[in-house]
Amino acid sequence: MPSLARKVVICAAVDGLILQPLNTKKDQQQRPSPAFRVKFGDGSISTVSRESVPDLSKPNSSFEAFGIVGLVTVFRYSYLVSITRRQQVAQIRGLPIYVITEVALTPCSSHEEASEAIAKTAIALNARANTDKSSDDDSTSVTEDEGISPGESTKGADDDSGTPDPANDDAQWLSSTAPTEEGAPGAAGETAGRSSSSTPRSSVAQDVISRRGSYGRFAQRWFSRSGWTMDQKRNMGLSPDQAIAADTGPGESPEAAAKSVPKKFSVPNDAAGNEAAVSLLPKLLRSTQILFGSSRTFYYSYDYDITRSMANPRVPESDLVPLHQHVDPTFFWNRNIMKPFIDAGADALALPLMQGFVGQRTFTVDSHPPQDDDGSKDSVELKDFAAKGAGSNPASPPPEKSTAEMRASEKNFDITVISRRSTKRAGLRYLRRGIDEDGYVANSVETEQILSPAEATWSPEAKVYSFVQIRGSFPLFFTQSPYSLKPAPVMQHSPDANYAALKKHFDRLRQQYGSLQIVNLVEKHGVEAPIGRQYEENIQRLNEEAGSEENKVAFEWFDFHDVCRGMKFENVSLLLQTLGPKLEALGNTVTVNDRPVAKQTGVLRTNCMDCLDRTNVCQSSFAKHMLDLQLKDQGFDMAAQADRENAWFNTLWADNGDAISKQYAGSGAMKGDYTRTRKRNYRGALMDAGLSLTRLFNGMFNDFFLQTTIDFLLGNVTSLVFEEFEANMMTKDPAVSMQKMREQAIELCQKRVVADESEEFIGGWTLLTPHVADTVKAQSLEEAVLLLTDVALYLCRFDWNLDKVSSFERVDLAHVQKIKFGTYITSTISSAQMDEMRNVGLVVEYKPGTTDETRVNTRSISSSHNQLESSRGPEIEDDKAAEQTEKTDAKITSGGGGGGGFVGLFPRRPVATPPRKIALKALHSQTSAADPTVKDAEPGAVTRLSELQQIVVIASEIERLALQNQPKLAGGKKQDSGLIEKGDIISPAEARKNTGLLEQLGHSIKKMVWA
Repeated sequence: MPSLARKVVICAAVDGLILQPLNTKKDQQQRPSPAFRVKFGDGSISTVSRESVPDLSKPNSSFEAFGIVGLVTVFRYSYLVSITRRQQVAQIRGLPIYVITEVALTPCSSHEEASEAIAKTAIALNARANTDKSSDDDSTSVTEDEGISPGESTKGADDDSGTPDPANDDAQWLSSTAPTEEGAPGAAGETAGRSSSSTPRSSVAQDVISRRGSYGRFAQRWFSRSGWTMDQKRNMGLSPDQAIAADTGPGESPEAAAKSVPKKFSVPNDAAGNEAAVSLLPKLLRSTQILFGSSRTFYYSYDYDITRSMANPRVPESDLVPLHQHVDPTFFWNRNIMKPFIDAGADALALPLMQGFVGQRTFTVDSHPPQDDDGSKDSVELKDFAAKGAGSNPASPPPEKSTAEMRASEKNFDITVISRRSTKRAGLRYLRRGIDEDGYVANSVETEQILSPAEATWSPEAKVYSFVQIRGSFPLFFTQSPYSLKPAPVMQHSPDANYAALKKHFDRLRQQYGSLQIVNLVEKHGVEAPIGRQYEENIQRLNEEAGSEENKVAFEWFDFHDVCRGMKFENVSLLLQTLGPKLEALGNTVTVNDRPVAKQTGVLRTNCMDCLDRTNVCQSSFAKHMLDLQLKDQGFDMAAQADRENAWFNTLWADNGDAISKQYAGSGAMKGDYTRTRKRNYRGALMDAGLSLTRLFNGMFNDFFLQTTIDFLLGNVTSLVFEEFEANMMTKDPAVSMQKMREQAIELCQKRVVADESEEFIGGWTLLTPHVADTVKAQSLEEAVLLLTDVALYLCRFDWNLDKVSSFERVDLAHVQKIKFGTYITSTISSAQMDEMRNVGLVVEYKPGTTDETRVNTRSISSSHNQLESSRGPEIEDDKAAEQTEKTDAKITSGGGGGGGFVGLFPRRPVATPPRKIALKALHSQTSAADPTVKDAEPGAVTRLSELQQIVVIASEIERLALQNQPKLAGGKKQDSGLIEKGDIISPAEARKNTGLLEQLGHSIKKMVWA
């Protein structure tokens, strides 16, 4: 495939940013990649000649990046996201894999702003490179002492510590300002070091600090930033990076951390346009920088496709296919923001990123291990003590033996874990739950465990094993409140809609993985039981329709909390005993010399409520079982090894669980102490309590805007999402297309509500209306369905969670007296809610008559006539019962009731019934949901009516039909005057009076906390 640029020079020209890919020596035979320009203003990308590259001799006029993440565009403001810091975490078949640890955002609005941002980034990178160079020895020992953070390999933290990237080392430099490796000096630092003629003499204290590993374990721990508590934190289930600041990686001194790329963003100088987007732009940029950079959750490789497992390879049609066309789009996280470069043909810059986890460990096994005795145990302890004294990670395996030190029966292996988070239904814990209408579930992660010979002993004829598992939320529509530690799931939509989505989900999984085995870990009693039972019932229905046994989905419900009650997590072995034969039947994918000789025939799909903590424990147990079988296949019995604890395996899988948990819930995984040590105690329980509170805090405060950022970067929403966020402080869940839901709601209401078949259906719309009937002013509105026939108007209040009609009001068109349309503003807390062109509505005023009615479904045959009920009930599901309800309508006469006694002797005076109102407000025609069918300037594109146009069309139709049903005047003529009048329903001035102080204060507090 065409080579990706290992380095990119970024500088500012007069008319745009210039991106110059750098060639490597091994790519000299290929045609040099041209330079690309990101034009100031519109962000368009085009190729330019190398002569167009400005003079780079000026100090801080450019900087070098390890790659391009993409181009973030909000309305007319574009920002280039580039990789300025990375860390090597694994190496597969000699091809390195990196995690991004820092990114820079460069504005593409003007030459002045771009030059200023480039200069700041260049200064920061130069300063850090010099700092890293001056503390090279100190940086190495710190890395060893603090251990391997999630996603880090034990075989070298960067290009300069044992596993260099040959292509990277041979890069031709065009600039002296280079990005830095995590824990290693950058190229600029190396150049500075070589040019220095003398080295300053260090003091005794400096010598001890820089060489503390050489002075024994006491100095190693005393001078470590981690201090004496690192071992305790590991035993309690904490990952090493939880003790380190997010922006300070292993090997990074505090001085270097302070000299990072710019992290504060301001509103552009010529800011104009959408007020909400402009005001939230700095927070969006900072969230983007944290997400792609300091979160350390995005991985990439220049030559290896990390988005595909060995069981799901894709052979390119030709060697000219670029990597971005080869990767699995489900795990291509920067595809949307990389699209401008792909469309411009900048294949050398199109670097695919994957979110998830990549970690690697090297371990030694012996086919004929020596027998354990007292002396050997002592020697193992002394050997381990010596290794720790040399500065190794206590939670990591002993250093791999060299070939000369190894016995003939010993062999080194690499174990690599790659977890791939899906871009479908991506998001955070309580904001993305369950399934969407296309069959994609939240927190969907594919985890692959690869066993291969160590890189030093790699042989083309060696076997490489791969075992894949998946996790994902319940394939059902449900939500949970973020304001509780253990909220009850709330089911949504009809049983048929749930089953249809579940069927799509498992059809896709069966096609991708083969046979399926479900492992459901939720409780069989309590708040989790109902959703677990519905899950099981849907799988039974799916199996009944499957027909053959091979198409059926196996279902195992293991109540983790009940079986492991009392912190006895070792009882997970009971589940392993049940599923062990199934695991062995599914098998592994085995390759020899990159050619498959065996393929995994199916997959385990594990879930708990969040698919985090219980799932992590069980998946690690399944993976260990398969690893033992793989090693046994090669003649190594893990039960006979001297290393019984397998800390290298436990910490690797614990780091994987922590990474997935942080990406979905904002904290490390619970039960991590058991995953790391296979022991559970009170300290781990206390740590889990703290993690629960952290998740609660994130769910209440931090997740709302971050979810908005994720949706925007993935292209699920447009820039209008910031306008919606300013008004509601959250975004809508696009689990189901609202357009389809509204169409289905109109169709359902028509079937349930219009009883007279002789009525001709004219049209249906979804509009906003006050919660309380016969009112206009309201702090909040609900979405309802308006039906229009040739004789009546129906306002149907709809339960959107259950897909049911909860009540309806029927108005005879002959009783309509007036229709008023105009500005309808219900809140003044955001600019979008004050827009008079977008906030419009109508009010239908009518005089109630005997043919008008209101009904509330209560699953009984009772209903009310000509009277509004405030209570709501579920719709009657039985059509026969609904018909019976219509026939047994209670008649309420307007005259006296004929009561007994003296009262019945005197007729009551007729009371004039006051007119009633139905207030309706148009939904916004343009929403943040990305709709591929709505495109401007394209033939056949869908054109939507504006809010005012919608209201005018509805009002005109009601008036036309109402006049037809009006009684004729003397002489057989109808009244000539129309029913429509134009005027403000609620003007901006009146809306300001109606918006209370508490509402404004509450929104201001939310904005301060969430935005």
